[in-house]
This record gives sequence, structure tokens and C-alpha cells, in this order.
Amino acid sequence: MAVLLGTQVFAQQKPQYTQYIFNQYLLNPALSGIENYIDFKGGYRKQWTGITEAPQTSFVSANWALGDNQLWSNALTSFPEQTGSPMDRSYMQTYMSSPAHHGVGITAVSDRAGPLSQIDVNLNYAYHLQLSNDLNLSMGIAAGVSGIKLDVNALKLPDAQYDPSIGRIVVNQFKPDLSIGLWLYGARVFVGVSAQQVLPQKLSFTDDENYNKGKEVPHFFATAGYKLFVDDDIAAIPSVMVKYIQPVPLSIDLNLKMAFKDRFWIGGSYRKDDSFAAMLGFNVGKMVNLTYSYDFTTSNLKSSTNGSHEIVLGLLLDNIYKVPSSIRMW
Repeated sequence: MAVLLGTQVFAQQKPQYTQYIFNQYLLNPALSGIENYIDFKGGYRKQWTGITEAPQTSFVSANWALGDNQLWSNALTSFPEQTGSPMDRSYMQTYMSSPAHHGVGITAVSDRAGPLSQIDVNLNYAYHLQLSNDLNLSMGIAAGVSGIKLDVNALKLPDAQYDPSIGRIVVNQFKPDLSIGLWLYGARVFVGVSAQQVLPQKLSFTDDENYNKGKEVPHFFATAGYKLFVDDDIAAIPSVMVKYIQPVPLSIDLNLKMAFKDRFWIGGSYRKDDSFAAMLGFNVGKMVNLTYSYDFTTSNLKSSTNGSHEIVLGLLLDNIYKVPSSIRMW
């Protein structure tokens, strides 16, 4: 029992996602209000299928711009929905950055692994600066609370009834949560940095001072991507993300998305020393998109797991311009 209660475990404490490249908002509050509609997403991830009590994550998120300034006047306002994609070459040539505006949103994430479960709820805010005719810089902050629960009944310990530590377990605890981020974006390019769980917090499941050395650690992210056109109907978006959580090794993701008229897309991702992933997505009309990804594990767990599944449903609410896909989130 002392191992669980007192050992300081160095590992990722926030959930892992494969489809973050299509919902960076989960990792960076600076994307609040980046689109000119209410962007709602709900998703579920089952990691390492075949391994008992492996992580499972569910989330919902929504963000939107405040006021009327998000209805910026560029080619999008007169986009004829019959002709194709608002992200085609002609749109790129007439692209204008959005006026300065505010954005807000909310995220709720439920994550469970073994006997531990965690629910994070955050309110997000961002301010979008207009740097030039084709570039914006947004600054964001997310503040909320994390509720962490230990399921004592799920603990499998020999002779646990004789362990005096059982009676001193802290089953539920609540911690303040804070994230910050920056996001630079234009018609073809995005660059972002963010930090989650930046407030130092102790994390202990016992009131025994001999076994309460655990703590929450910050998670740092840096990402960048660029949009290329193969022809008028096909776009390629390569991107990279670097994640740092002290003291575990640096994590590097390489991603590529191929979009066809922004009606459907396929993609692939490689996470160093961890996995390959295949991804597929559809835009249904002017309101719905659905995406799925499957991770092929390449780490030492590959002999024990059948990989990881992740599915995300997106809704483009109050989509007054009737755009068929994300404009500024690629």
C-alpha cells in the first residue's frame, strides 16, 4: 500500500490525445473564439485496448467569440457554398486576419486509469490581436478545478485489511487548475505554445506525512504547422508537436493531414518511441464533422495491447456563413 500512497510517480498526469491536431483548444486556451461560429466537440478515447484498467478519457468542449467583431469581413462573408471550399487557393489569396476580439469557452475532461479517476473543468478566455492584414496573435488563460478520486475498492493488495494505511486514505481531493497559452495564426500557418497544470500542487492519497511526497507537475506544449496545396482540391498540412513533462523524456509528434475539398480527410501521426496513428474524418453538411483515429503501439506495450481508439464528434453551431469545415483550426 505504501508504494501507491507514497511513491512519487513521474509520468504524464493529463490525458493523452491523438486528435489534438484537430482540436488544439484542448491543449491551448488561446484558441478560444478563433472561429466565427460556436465550436463544440465531444470525444472518447480508449487507450491500450487489451490491458485491464488502461486509461479511458471522455471530454466535451465549446468555445466562441464575443460580440460582433468575430464576423470579420473577408472572402468568407461572400463564400458561395455551392462552389467548393472556403479554404481553397482563392480564399488563401484574399485572406484577411480577424479584427481584435475576445473569445471564451469551457472544457470538461474525465479521465480514468486503474483505481484513479480525475475530472477537470475549466473556463477559458482569450484575446486575439490583429498583428497585420494576414496574421493574428491570441493570448489565453484557462482556470478551473480538478477533482481526483481514488477507488479503494479497486485496489488489489494482499492482506490489505491488515494495512494500517488503508484507514488513512484520502479518497477525494480538489485542486485549482490553471493553463496559459499563445497562438500565432494566419491563412496557412500556425504556431503555438502552452502550459497546463502550472500551479504547484501536492498530490497525496494519505494524511501520513511519511507517504505524501507526490505532486502535480506542469505540462508544456509547443506546436507548429503549415498548409500546402497539392492542387486546387487537395491540401496537405504537416505539423509537429513537442511535449515536455519533467523528468520524463521529451515527446515528439509528427503529423500529416490530407484534406480533399475540406469534405473529408485522412491523416497519419508518429509519436517517438510510442506509436503510429491513422486518422480519418468527414464533414457532414455545414454543421457536423466526425473523426476517428487508431494508434498502433510501438513501445514495450505492443505485445500486450491491441492499440488505442479515439472518436470525436464536432458541431459548428450558429454557423451563419455556412462554411463546411474549420477555417482557422485546420
